[in-house]
Amino acid sequence: MATCPECEFDEIETADYEEGDTFSCPECGKNLVVTGADEVEIADDDDDDLDDDDEDDEDLEDEDEDDLDEDDEDGLDEEEDFDE
Repeated sequence: MATCPECEFDEIETADYEEGDTFSCPECGKNLVVTGADEVEIADDDDDDLDDDDEDDEDLEDEDEDDLDEDDEDGLDEEEDFDE
């Protein structure tokens, strides 16, 4: 059995997990990762996911700006058609 490094709950059964598996502490709900036989650490996956989401948002913002530039160019073409 392993002990949660967050809440120190010491009855975490790790026999059903392999090294690298993640799960939630049954006591505090903190995400944990199995690092060895009866050893767990706090999983950092949540922080990584947030960073990845921020990067994805930045990529989307860049694409949106490109789309706006294209729309502006298209808008000019349409105005020219109406003036003729």
